[in-house]
Amino acid sequence: MAKKITTVFFCQECGHESAKWMGQCPACKKWNTFVEEKVSVTGSGMGGASKTAAVREMPKPVEIGTISLNDGERVTTGIEELDRVLGGGIMQGSLILVGGDPGIGKSTLLLQTCRQLSLMGKKVLYISGEESLKQIKLRAMRIGEFRDNMLLLCETNLGLVEEAIQRTNPEIVIIDSIQTMYQEEVSSAPGSVSQVREATNVFLQLAKKLGISIFIVGHVTKEGTVAGPRVLEHMVDTVLYFEGDRYASYRILRGVKNRFGSTNEIGVFEMRKEGLVEVKNPSEYMLSGKPVGASGSVVVCSVEGTRPILIEIQALVCHTNFGIPRRQTTGTDFNRVNLLMAVLEKRLGLQIGDCDAYVNIAGGMKMNEPAIDLGIIMAIVSSFRNRVIDEKTLVFGEVGLSGEVRAVTMAAQRVREAKKLGYDVVIMPRVNLEGMEPVKGIKVIGVGGIGEAIDLI
Repeated sequence: MAKKITTVFFCQECGHESAKWMGQCPACKKWNTFVEEKVSVTGSGMGGASKTAAVREMPKPVEIGTISLNDGERVTTGIEELDRVLGGGIMQGSLILVGGDPGIGKSTLLLQTCRQLSLMGKKVLYISGEESLKQIKLRAMRIGEFRDNMLLLCETNLGLVEEAIQRTNPEIVIIDSIQTMYQEEVSSAPGSVSQVREATNVFLQLAKKLGISIFIVGHVTKEGTVAGPRVLEHMVDTVLYFEGDRYASYRILRGVKNRFGSTNEIGVFEMRKEGLVEVKNPSEYMLSGKPVGASGSVVVCSVEGTRPILIEIQALVCHTNFGIPRRQTTGTDFNRVNLLMAVLEKRLGLQIGDCDAYVNIAGGMKMNEPAIDLGIIMAIVSSFRNRVIDEKTLVFGEVGLSGEVRAVTMAAQRVREAKKLGYDVVIMPRVNLEGMEPVKGIKVIGVGGIGEAIDLI
């Protein structure tokens, strides 16, 4: 069979293939995303193809009732926050993609996971294409002691990596990172669309055929998404993103895609000298250092998956010295804050159109849940009128364009979380009060509009 080198154009966003360059991708409608790559095509006659098809065994469909499941298909990692995001543990034969900014802690978390699994007696293979064996050993010494069933390999050749996995037959494999792997048959450079897609496909086949759980680390672009085609996220079973400022101590692990669990769960970690430490009570951690007697500060309750988290929203409103007022947000949607300020000006007659406004979610959390709308509004009004909101008061509720406070989900769980952390008053949507069992030891006030909520302060 003769190999023919051809030039093909790939979309970096979705992986769409084209014989010529195009300004806009016809699949994902993104502009200027096509890159040129050389690929080798093996030519064969029709006779050979038909002969292969004749020899190939016909696949047989299986009845769904005959498929048996057992409890041993999930493996706990020993890290509760990671297990929560994964949906209860590592699913056997799954392919998991871990993305995040450089230096955020991806390799540290996976190395800690390897240590916990090795202590449980699991055979783990850590394959690195970026660090030497001594560099990995230095990082491992800061984390703790490892057992001999923890194997290390430094290799970037995909054929040799595949052979090593089949020969050692481990239970868990870590690939750090997918952008360093290359296939000799593919002529493009490592990290290109063709190489990343080919490497991911090889690891996908290994995971499903051998029943091995494989973690692959993916570099991210400046927009925060995994570098390479978006088809990479479609091929894997689970996509986890590490969020947070690399210079801050907190880290948030968020599940973006999960075929075996919820995609709304998050895990909270704190970076220390010995590695990543779990934060079992994120609410208490996020509220540490909250100012006392300061206007523009209010505590709200947001829900991530099944976990209610209390966070502090800070607002600073002051008259501008320029013709155009400035708006700035950190941790929440900029356009949503502008919309809520327009509702305040239209429905309550609050003259804040000539004021600079700064809204911040303390602790570095990123929240876009509508339940924090009422908290943003009350923080802005508190700063504008210089009125202090009682530090033992918690607020949540979605705000509509008419100024009404709409119902939110899991209201009872939010109230119980507030009571657990010592709050005395909860201001919430009146609609959620109907049918909700009263919680002893805490005062619950239902409001139907933003005017009623603001009158309370």
